[in-house]
Parts: sequence; structure tokens; C-alpha cells
Amino acid sequence: MFKIKGIWLKIFFAALFFVELISCKSNVLPVFSTQSKPQVPNYNNEVTWAVLPSNYPKSLLTFEVKIDSLPVDVFYIYPTLNIKKRDLRWNVPVEDEIQNEKVINTAVQFQASAFVNVGKLYVPYYRQAHLRSYSNMENGGSSALNLAYSDVKNAFKIYLKKYNKGRPIIIAAHSQGTTHAIRLLKDFFDGKPLKKQLVAAYIPGIAIKKDEFSTIDFMTSPTEVGGFVSWNTFKKNYYPKNYDKLFKNAVVTNPISWNSNISSDRMDHKGFLFSNNKLYEQALEVFVKDGILWISLPHFPYKIFVLGKKSYHVGDINLFWEDINENALLRVKSYFKD
Repeated sequence: MFKIKGIWLKIFFAALFFVELISCKSNVLPVFSTQSKPQVPNYNNEVTWAVLPSNYPKSLLTFEVKIDSLPVDVFYIYPTLNIKKRDLRWNVPVEDEIQNEKVINTAVQFQASAFVNVGKLYVPYYRQAHLRSYSNMENGGSSALNLAYSDVKNAFKIYLKKYNKGRPIIIAAHSQGTTHAIRLLKDFFDGKPLKKQLVAAYIPGIAIKKDEFSTIDFMTSPTEVGGFVSWNTFKKNYYPKNYDKLFKNAVVTNPISWNSNISSDRMDHKGFLFSNNKLYEQALEVFVKDGILWISLPHFPYKIFVLGKKSYHVGDINLFWEDINENALLRVKSYFKD
């Protein structure tokens, strides 16, 4: 009897090992070239757009917006939302309902909404690259990002042909969105006739060098137009591990003063949009360092939720929601004066 139990025990562990082996193999990241690519979106179809002026989601309609009276357009590219390690896809289909819910209820609601009173919003869905693409550039990440950008580029072409009608443009983006926005600015604006329609590019979340563009300057005053602003937010006195490689010598905007000030007091902070959809003003001090932006511990009722936080990457925009809103309005006013 004991002998039989021993045999069955061995069989059990052998079977368990086999299951684990199969499971591990199923989680091996597939080569980009062997993975089926999601269907190419047709941006002539409204369903491929998260936001169009004719179809704002409910989260944006909570703001009192007179869309028809807005004098400029805002083309917004959302950040990386596909971050689950178990998701082995290099790119997400634009029909993915879970991804699209994140686009509307996180990216649009807490980032694009900062421009809702500034211009007509255009937000295309795109076959976004997985977060791992940035750490696996040679093994598929570069191809995945190229595929994602091809969608952004095609969406912008349709936007220009079908919707723009010569109106001034603000480019807004964050993180992976900024990766694509940089390429978009080079392909359509930098040294191109369309440059004259560029009000400003708000492109935080990726380190950018001062000479990234030939004719699109880093803006250092709050009323300047035709250039770009950018920043990457971290806790005060914290340097990320990849600081020297990625961030050192990158340009940094003070998103409260919008000029060359290296710091701003908490009293000058206009307000950040928290996850409860409430705006909290006078909550942040900022300090411009070489390549990064430091902030103080947010001064608001729920600061316990950010205690110990070192990177504020996900909050690059909503931490300065009202500051961005007011500055974008100011730059639009300055654009039309010029």
C-alpha cells in the first residue's frame, strides 16, 4: 500500500511539473513578426475615435463646454494603458472594449479634459504598444511602437483632411502618447507649412532634449506659441535609477509658472484633478532640477494615498490640470493676437 502511494505521489508531482512547464511556455513572449497584428483601423469611421466634437463621452459633458465657440482644435494622444504582464500582445486592437474603457474613463477624463474648454477635442483610438515595448526595443518593442505610431499618423491625416479646415492646433499627449507626438510633430509641423497652425504642444511624460526639433522651440514663457513644453514629475529629492541615461539634460517646464522659474510656491498652484473628480488648489510646490521636475507631498485631504510615492509619472497632467487649462487658454489668446 505504501508503495502504491509513493508511485501516485510521483505521478502527481510529474503531472504538476508538466502543467507548470506548459504554463511557462504559454507565457513566453511571442516574437513580434509571428504574432497576428490587429486589424488596421479606418479613421473615416467615427467608431475608431474615442472623442470627436460630435460625440463627447459623458465624462466630458459634465464640464460646461460650448463646443461650437471654441476657436482651436486639440489633438490628444493617450499614454500607455496596457501594462499587464500576462497580456502577451504587442499591440491592442482598437476594438478592445477593456482598453477603450480605460481610454475614456482614465486618460480622457483626467488628462484630455484639461483642454475641454480650450479647443475641440479629437482623440483617436490606436493599436497601442504594450508597456514592455520600452524595455524590449530590439525584441519587438520598436516594431510595436512603430505600428502604434502608424495609426496615430493615419488618424492625424484623416483629421487634417476631414475635420481641421485650417483651424489652429494644440497637440497634447503623455508618456507613450508623447513618444508618438514627437514623431507627429516632426512629420507634419517641424519645418513644414503646418507649423504656422501650431498653437503649442503639451508633451510631458518622456524626456526630451532641447534640440529635438529643428523649428519647434522649447517654450520658456507662458504666452509663447508655436513651441512645446514638457516635464517628468518625481518626489522632491528623488532621482530615478535611470536618471543619467534618460533624464539628465532634458528640458523641464515649470507647469505652474510656465517660465524659467526653478521653483513655485504652493500658493501659486491652480489645482489638480484627483480621482474623485474634485479639484484641489494650492496643493503643490514644484522644483525644476536638471532634466526632471520635483514636487512636494501634495497638500490635500487624501495625501495618505501618495505617502511613499516616488514617481508621479501617472499624474504628470492631472497634477497640474487647472494650471494647464489656464495656460492653454492664455496661449490661444496670444496666438490670435500674433
